[in-house]
Amino acid sequence: MAGVLAMAGATAWAGPEDDTLRVAMAEEILNLDYNYTTKREYIILAQLTDAKLFEFDPETQDVEPSVASGFEWVDDTTLDVILRDDVLFHDGSKLTAEDVAYTYNWLRNPDSEANATGVVERWLESAEVVAPDRVRFHMTSVYPLVLRDMASRIMLRKDGTYDAGGEIDRDAMSSDLVATGPYRVESFEPGTELVLKRFDGYFGEAPAIETIVVRNIPDIGTQQAELMSGGIDWMFKVPEDVAAAAGAHPAVEYLSGPDLRVGFVVLDAAGWTDPEGPLTDVKVRQAINHAINTPEIAEFLMGGSSEPIHTACHPAQFGCDQSVTRYEYDPEKAKALLAEAGYSDGFPLDLWAYRDKPVAEAVASDLAAAGIGVNLRYVKLESLNQARASRDIAAYIGTWGSGGTADTAAIAQIHFGDSDRNLTGDDALSGMVAAAEQTADPEERKAFYTEALGRIADQAYWAPLVSYTANYLVASDLDFPLSPDGLPRLQQASWK
Repeated sequence: MAGVLAMAGATAWAGPEDDTLRVAMAEEILNLDYNYTTKREYIILAQLTDAKLFEFDPETQDVEPSVASGFEWVDDTTLDVILRDDVLFHDGSKLTAEDVAYTYNWLRNPDSEANATGVVERWLESAEVVAPDRVRFHMTSVYPLVLRDMASRIMLRKDGTYDAGGEIDRDAMSSDLVATGPYRVESFEPGTELVLKRFDGYFGEAPAIETIVVRNIPDIGTQQAELMSGGIDWMFKVPEDVAAAAGAHPAVEYLSGPDLRVGFVVLDAAGWTDPEGPLTDVKVRQAINHAINTPEIAEFLMGGSSEPIHTACHPAQFGCDQSVTRYEYDPEKAKALLAEAGYSDGFPLDLWAYRDKPVAEAVASDLAAAGIGVNLRYVKLESLNQARASRDIAAYIGTWGSGGTADTAAIAQIHFGDSDRNLTGDDALSGMVAAAEQTADPEERKAFYTEALGRIADQAYWAPLVSYTANYLVASDLDFPLSPDGLPRLQQASWK
């Protein structure tokens, strides 16, 4: 810490003097096209570089027009979206209805192999240009959440972007991004630095800061030193103890706010890894729920606004019923349930994890204390995804931020629907989740989610852990407003 404090006396070179906001991210930034990526870092960048047909109001979570100026339902499965006439791509060309239709049809095409495909494939049959300012979306069935999906994921691209000349190029926008958002890409060195410049042709409200530089700095200590010395102005995912200590420095401000991300343990109840394995027994899964000390994980490892959760959703999300079965921390009850299930001597369990290593180690320790022989496999996310896709994973610690969407659908549909994340093997449960997406009646949707979440809890398909908190360290001369949904919006930052 002495070295860090010594560096704090260095001459500052970030900040309002050159109207440049310098940001640190630990995760490597390798692909700028959010249609082909996941992770919170890429969501943050997409907010800067891209625009969607609709957006969420961060305060109310209401869906509002963005590139779209409005919409009209032709019938229950046909939606017309009317476009603004002043939307420009970063190369100066005007966005057209053909561009919008192309983007959605491409992502609906299995050949796209895009991360965003899952958002549209459950409802989109095709997108059709019916007027210069109008795109008609033909849907496969009644789907009241279509506007929410349009607001959550799909980034608009120029007609032919990914298959110009009949040749598929899924990396077409990975480095040389041409989008429609408030910032354009000035330069990009993958894994090192991204420079964004305010786009003068942006159709919306212009951001206050002209330039944003995103630097990949893997080490949190190095980030902290850079912040104190004036090398960067903003860092996130800051551990509670680090944030509290650094926030005492006069050049640094510690900010903490809510986050829709939750953590959980997913259990192979379906028996994909072992049809006769212990995780197929509901008593074993209930024992695992009782064995984990979520209150201490929330208080001592997560800190801030983190709280233990007992549902397969964030309590702030629409439809996240809190009346479901709750498994209090009770290691003796866990041992008794294991004995009832015939595992009084425990059993070996490979538990996978990819982030928040202290949390993973705490979970593993709690399970071991209950008699389960845990082999903690801490791996890269890509390795975990591959193992899960091949149905070769018995249990893993996952997290989900719902893309900042305060609706249970944003977590339920991907984890308990037709996805390799669904390890329940429970078709009835998947039907409940699907039914909730087929009605526009809010009370009916709540009822379906109450039924689904109750079943998840009763069967202990998950062991819910904690809600996350968003901890930031920022330069004291930076005004960075926190959003209730926990999504960092750097485009809203300004200098004091």
